[in-house]
Amino acid sequence: MRRDITELPAGVQEQVRALEALPEDRVDTTDIPEVVDWSDARRGVFCRPAKQRVTLSIDAEVLAWFKAHATGGQGYQADISDALRGHIRRADRSAG
Repeated sequence: MRRDITELPAGVQEQVRALEALPEDRVDTTDIPEVVDWSDARRGVFCRPAKQRVTLSIDAEVLAWFKAHATGGQGYQADISDALRGHIRRADRSAG
């Protein structure tokens, strides 16, 4: 969640506005370390994909498997979505 810059001290507000006015290629990011280990990264913390409600028929045993493997029976729909997203990625890689 981005804070409103008016919550920042006046001097910092001026710095933020000056940075916002700079073209992207003029912003110095050399003091920011590059992230090379994404093993602890979590998807959807800052930006969640748009959801669309649909009615979908899924084989009963497939649905039962996802429900059985979901933590406390919760989140199985997100697990199904993740599985479908993985299928799309694999299909795109093999096609390209």
